[in-house]
Amino acid sequence: MNNSKPVAVFDATGHTGRFVAAELAARGIQSILIGRDGYRLVACHPAATTRVAKTDDAASIDAAVGGTGAIINCAGPFFDTALPVIDAAIRAGVPDLDVTAEQSTVLRIRAERDAAARASGVAIMPAMAFYGRLGDLLTTVACGDWLTPDSIEIAVALDSWHPTAGTRETGRRNITARLIVRDGQLVPLPESMPSRDWLFPAPFGSQEVVAVPLAETVLIAHHIAARNMTTFMNRTPLEDLHDPATPPPVAADASGRSAQRFVIDVIVPNGSDERRVQAAGRDIYAVTAPLVVEAALPLIRDPQHHGVLSPGEVFDARDFLDALTPMHLSLSLPNAG
Repeated sequence: MNNSKPVAVFDATGHTGRFVAAELAARGIQSILIGRDGYRLVACHPAATTRVAKTDDAASIDAAVGGTGAIINCAGPFFDTALPVIDAAIRAGVPDLDVTAEQSTVLRIRAERDAAARASGVAIMPAMAFYGRLGDLLTTVACGDWLTPDSIEIAVALDSWHPTAGTRETGRRNITARLIVRDGQLVPLPESMPSRDWLFPAPFGSQEVVAVPLAETVLIAHHIAARNMTTFMNRTPLEDLHDPATPPPVAADASGRSAQRFVIDVIVPNGSDERRVQAAGRDIYAVTAPLVVEAALPLIRDPQHHGVLSPGEVFDARDFLDALTPMHLSLSLPNAG
């Protein structure tokens, strides 16, 4: 594998896929943009190299990813697409990254494809996205040399959530139990988990939050042995998400980013000490693009890592996050480890 090979992007006509394609182009990285509809591909990306493939057709996936150096899968729902695309990556001998937010998908990938990826010398990074790896990276920075902290608490605040069609379909089908960590074990979220108040940095301030475990919980638990871990979200985006009248994201500038603002706040108590880190930015879908591209490039250049991986295991988490500032993220790491 060499770094002159193009990066394949699945579902390049989708909302997140278009951001990923634009991020690769902005960095001067060749890409092959893949989708189910050739006419739509050309309409969205008239100057790009495009290929048609369907995630339920292994031969078409193999043909589409031939000659590429890595695959970025943006084709949700990942319940359906993650494993077929990973299988093609293993056959092709190239890294695979996706942007799922579902805990169940990450757990299934690790359980069912880690051994095959290791045997084939392929790196797999699921959930390399806002929901998932961003929380994982921030927590890795906060924990530092604390490999077994007492607790990890992650709170996400959004000023709104205008979901894509893919997000809505995933939410409709995501009926598996949500997992948190208690006494060092992944356990189902209790139905009676109370809400609480959380003091976010400006402009959010004090917000009521509820437990909403997403992919970051199972990612962090894989490499940091916290006794307890819970992730929270403020109520405003959840109300938007549950309202069928909430429209999809609307571009606020030429880049296609929406005006939506976010902050992720991570608190790690350990004994009498506590560490806290924060990241803020704009548009949870758009920020996924630099996250996943930043992770793909070193896997292409230096294919020494194999199996289902966390960026906290492979990269220096602080350097990784620093590479995303100030264009994509604003970081506050006053008490990081």
